[in-house]
Amino acid sequence: MENEFLGNKIFEVYSQTVSASCPSNIALIKYWGKYADQIPANPSISYTLNNCKTNTSIEFLAGEKFSVRTLLAGNEEPKFAEKIEKYFRNIEKYLPWILKGKYIIKTENTFPHSSGIASSASGFGAIAKCLMELDGYFSGKLADEIIIKKASFLARLGSGSACRSLYNGLVVWGKTAEVENSSDLFAVPYPDKEIHSAFKNFNDWVLLIHEGEKSVSSTVGHGLMKTNPYAERRFQEAHENFKILKEILRTGDLKNFIKLVEHEALTLHAMMMMSDPAFILMKSGTLEVINKIWEFRNTTGLPLFFTLDAGANVHLLFPGDKSEDKIKEFIIKELLQHTQNNGVVKDVMRF
Repeated sequence: MENEFLGNKIFEVYSQTVSASCPSNIALIKYWGKYADQIPANPSISYTLNNCKTNTSIEFLAGEKFSVRTLLAGNEEPKFAEKIEKYFRNIEKYLPWILKGKYIIKTENTFPHSSGIASSASGFGAIAKCLMELDGYFSGKLADEIIIKKASFLARLGSGSACRSLYNGLVVWGKTAEVENSSDLFAVPYPDKEIHSAFKNFNDWVLLIHEGEKSVSSTVGHGLMKTNPYAERRFQEAHENFKILKEILRTGDLKNFIKLVEHEALTLHAMMMMSDPAFILMKSGTLEVINKIWEFRNTTGLPLFFTLDAGANVHLLFPGDKSEDKIKEFIIKELLQHTQNNGVVKDVMRF
């Protein structure tokens, strides 16, 4: 993955501005627990969202003293700048020119902060895409496939799940025997020919149960898996679930897809409750919504189901088909009342 730095070509450019957009993603088989250098303890697979994105521009001033200035939605963010400076220093061996100038980074999300949508995934994905565009100026253009693979590799080093946001559709990160060319170092798209059409048009409505910061960060949560007595069994189960999911995706088995996705979401939060110290990120509204989803599905037979990230907010998943109007009506009438401010982010996953 290393990149050769070609002489002093960088100093031929005084200022260069690049921009990129990158969506977020929501994992179906969860990644929870990691090793050094952002290596996942188990493989994961996610849907890439369509509308929830981070838009980023980077102005690079070559030859100036290395520094990073960041603006989020127009507001100065010194702590984020410190984080990006550290990230750039960590990836210098892959981009040898990266510390040879000053950066002004402007970034903005199309979705609200603390909404249960991973802004670190879309944010580092967008930064990695910008860096690869700059790299093209300084070391020659690479083939598109190599560029996106390296962008995924670099994004992972900023935020693990960010590596999955570089591709559309269903995306795999972590080595698994079930997906050819899968890797712990970067993400790969799940083979399109092995995905039934039933899974290619889904809605993802995110209910904003809690809009504040989480009581325990994902970084801390990942770290607590090192002493979790159930961690190894969980990592093994993720591999087992990949084998099950592969057949589900091939056959279009929506019933078992729902069962597996909800099980994965609840397992993620079970691991939190089994940590030492234990912690709970779900809120009472989260549980109310889950119970109402189960009751609605049992009563109507309509395919509304959920997944969760490492927080209280609920991702409502349902196919974009003839059933969606009735499902949307139920969400608005029965589920929005459990959100903090009638908050919902509406997205789709189409490919």
